Amino acid sequence: MGNTLLSAAIGTGFTFLMTSLGAALVFFFRKQPGPGLQRIFLGFAAGVMIAASVWSLLIPAIEEAQAAGTPGWIPAAGGFLLGVGFLMLLDFVMPHLHPDAAAPEGPPTSLKRSTLLMMAVTLHNIPEGMAVGLSFALAAQHSGDVGLAASAMGLALGMGIQNFPEGAAISLPLRQEGVPVGRSFLYGALSGVVEPIFGILVVLVAGSIQPLMPWMLSFAAGAMLYVVVEELIPEAHLGEHSNIGTLGVMAGFLIMMILDVALG
Repeated sequence: MGNTLLSAAIGTGFTFLMTSLGAALVFFFRKQPGPGLQRIFLGFAAGVMIAASVWSLLIPAIEEAQAAGTPGWIPAAGGFLLGVGFLMLLDFVMPHLHPDAAAPEGPPTSLKRSTLLMMAVTLHNIPEGMAVGLSFALAAQHSGDVGLAASAMGLALGMGIQNFPEGAAISLPLRQEGVPVGRSFLYGALSGVVEPIFGILVVLVAGSIQPLMPWMLSFAAGAMLYVVVEELIPEAHLGEHSNIGTLGVMAGFLIMMILDVALG
């Protein structure tokens, strides 16, 4: 268990670091990226998360269940629906604000706009941290399988790449709204701290109750795809030239698929 936790901490720590590095762009640039570049980033993140949900989470969940003598579709479908329900619940109970939105979502709140912007990206990062942590936990449970370990590292790399613009997507708009540079960076970095927290939490659960692993993997997949369909893809297609966001989705999917298949 100790090695599993360490591996999950390193993997999710890397994704948190990439979020922080993206947020650090606020020290060098005052303006946020143009709408076209933002759509590419959002689409890229969506593509990465779609591919990761299939190759890194749902397929291993089905294979794990079948190896244990259970029909693969049962935990895959059940965990998937639970993950969707979990993110829907968070959407309703956690106030948050998307960068281009005029009003916050969730229950009425008196929280500052800067806090609500951070909470929106924090929602995205919860399933990402779970996915990376579970991938490392699965690799540790099959310590002789080099492919699973490489796949976990590939997932962490893919998530880290798409976390870089996510950090900037918080810090730069906050700076434009007059928030001090240091605080803008802090908000951007803190949005990613949930990844190691939730990554380690799910490893603790999956490690103590191993039959839950297929359910946990598909749970993370459902949560990630909810974020993709509910938020990332609609935001990536705001404006007239939606093909830019579409190409971002295709690029993210392709890169994550290559990372998973080539390393796995």
